[in-house]
Amino acid sequence: MKAQTNLLMTLLLLVGIFSFVKAQNVTSRSSEFEVDFSDPAKLVKTTVPVINWAIPIPETSYVQTTKFKIKFEVESSTPLKGVTINVKQTAEASSRGTMTFQPIGAEALHSVIERNVNLMEGDNLLEVVAENAEGVKTTSWRKVVVGATSLADASKLERTDYGLVFATDQYDNWSDLVNPVFDSRSITEELRKTYKFKVEIVENATQAEVLKKLREYGEKQYKPLDQLFVFFAGHGTYDQTFGEGFVVTKESMLNDEGKTTYLSHNRLRSIINNIPCEHIFLAMDVCFGGTFDAALANARGQEDEVYREQSQAEFLTRKLTYKTRKYLTSGGKTYVSDGIAGKHSPFAKSFLEALQSQGGKDGILTLQEIYAFVEKLKNPPRMGEFGDNAPGSDFLFLVK
Repeated sequence: MKAQTNLLMTLLLLVGIFSFVKAQNVTSRSSEFEVDFSDPAKLVKTTVPVINWAIPIPETSYVQTTKFKIKFEVESSTPLKGVTINVKQTAEASSRGTMTFQPIGAEALHSVIERNVNLMEGDNLLEVVAENAEGVKTTSWRKVVVGATSLADASKLERTDYGLVFATDQYDNWSDLVNPVFDSRSITEELRKTYKFKVEIVENATQAEVLKKLREYGEKQYKPLDQLFVFFAGHGTYDQTFGEGFVVTKESMLNDEGKTTYLSHNRLRSIINNIPCEHIFLAMDVCFGGTFDAALANARGQEDEVYREQSQAEFLTRKLTYKTRKYLTSGGKTYVSDGIAGKHSPFAKSFLEALQSQGGKDGILTLQEIYAFVEKLKNPPRMGEFGDNAPGSDFLFLVK
């Protein structure tokens, strides 16, 4: 009976360990762990060290210089025996350089390590191995590609551009519109044809259907350089009492004081920000879309950082390695025109012209270039950032 009890305790502990490591892999996906199962008694108190990266965060980064700073933290309920940093070309290759640390005192339970490492041109694999006093190891990786040659042709990067388009022109309680579906289909076709986006269009959806589709995209697996473009076209409204803007969905009620049948901008910001894609651009062709900017009530402007002239490779390197959360709306705290049937809304017409420009000679269309097409509209658009946007980020439409 005692043997059966010990076996049951061991099995329960193993389930806990595997569950713990699975949870860790949500934020540190390139990780594995190693446990010595030879002594079941040890398993009763075994914990797994957790490695959290601060620099770099993406699993793959692209840089120009061989000097590179890394920063990460290691947490362990059991004191750490040592932390090792290996620089390799691949996971199977031998180390080209090694740094070893032996945390003491409080750092044995929580260490923050920041070091400069020397890399080589091409692929570099940064391997961190954390071992606690019980011999339990956790290993985590980040890949860093050095040099402009790897980015000379952006179309060869391991990446996918996704598009998720919501268009509503048929409403149960609001007046119907004439152009949202027509506009969205035209934009979708341009994205597929010129920029090879994988685009999905959702037409005349209820709030539940919109949220279900956003959840689906929130559960996708994205690579570090993937991009996601989200577009809303249809009715929008603003509630002065709540001080908030809303997207009107198919079944939204006209006299809904609680606004429970509407999709609030606050909720939309939170949901889209939490989609695990590094680069997201949200465009909204709806009335009062500018109130997506939480600071609009204070009439505070926002400008993007200005950068020096740089090569295409440097430009792509910087833009595709910073987390992007950008938005562009068709107007501020105002109503916007739906346009003439079959001739696009003013915003959609200018947005399409931007896409059709293909970004000029370099074949790279930036958000600033798109803004140049829409900024002269009668209802000035709003552009800014939200959520976890990183300074210097951008969303790129690359001609393919």
